[in-house]
Amino acid sequence: QVQLVESGGGSVQAGGSLRLSCAASGLTSSSYCMGWFRQAPGKEREGVAFVAPDGSTHYADSVKGRFTISIDKVKNILFLQMNSLKAEENAMYYCAARRRPPYGCFESTRPALYNYWGQGAQVTVSS
Repeated sequence: QVQLVESGGGSVQAGGSLRLSCAASGLTSSSYCMGWFRQAPGKEREGVAFVAPDGSTHYADSVKGRFTISIDKVKNILFLQMNSLKAEENAMYYCAARRRPPYGCFESTRPALYNYWGQGAQVTVSS
């Protein structure tokens, strides 16, 4: 049974940094696409950053250069380092996973394609 458990959320001032962690069990990162999504109140869930089994990464344009996704394959922990946070990035952040499809992890990153979700970690950025 796949389980994803996020940690590391919290409050920070605009311009600050936070690192989110997602402990994964019941899956091997060598077979799964993994990613981070976020959802602000009243808005749709959106993809933020993704990592494929081969270690390649993909980012939403809005976070390129500021966020970094990484994975500890030994411990099966997914990370999201967030720097230069903006007030509009207040949201619940979720990690997610799905089996790598034949066409790869980044052809589509729609939330509906992801089967497994963590419970979420709140990130609050004050201006």
